Amino acid sequence: MEGMQAYGAGKAGGAFDPVTFFQQPQTILRIVSWVFSIVIFGCIANEGYINRPDTAEEFCIFNKNQNACNYGVFMGSMAFLCCLAFLALDVYFPQISSVKDRKKAVLADIGLSAFWSFMWFVGFCFLANQWQVTNHEENPLREGGDAARAAITFSFFSIFTWAGQCFLGFQRYKLGADSALFSQEYTDPSQDAAGGAVHLLQWGGGPGEPRRRRRRRGGGGGGQ
Repeated sequence: MEGMQAYGAGKAGGAFDPVTFFQQPQTILRIVSWVFSIVIFGCIANEGYINRPDTAEEFCIFNKNQNACNYGVFMGSMAFLCCLAFLALDVYFPQISSVKDRKKAVLADIGLSAFWSFMWFVGFCFLANQWQVTNHEENPLREGGDAARAAITFSFFSIFTWAGQCFLGFQRYKLGADSALFSQEYTDPSQDAAGGAVHLLQWGGGPGEPRRRRRRRGGGGGGQ
């Protein structure tokens, strides 16, 4: 029974193993996505705003489109927080005793991962397009060029890291609950100390059912 699992984790109350946790593909993808979000945010926030040598007014390096820089900064910061939230959920997930709650968590993982993969696809297309039409004459010193290309590159990579998380979440959802150990109404006994009245269905032989009397057959007597 030790190998029985529900949505990729065993019964609630098990000890947390950090080595096993960090070796899981899902954890690795979350950390990689987290690092990518830091790179994108840092590249645009630090070097995404430049100015001409003859003026102090700064503008976005992506075709002077402030929306492009705002999009990259916003996406990078929100993806950073989302990765941390998912990592915290992964740590807590084995302690969730209700299979229904585990199912909700897995579905949320699938939905949000798919959403972030799509948003990074949009971000990659947006930033790449704005960079392609940028007039580099406006930036004679070529400042921030490497940072802009890095932001575009890691936006592209983020599409696949989040899509990978969505795929792994879907695999966990398909795994479902092992019916030999869990049921959809299962709750860890330690989480439900009060319990409820146990109803038993009895068929025959109950205390209120009249018992049949057996006649004793005597050897030769006719007494009743």
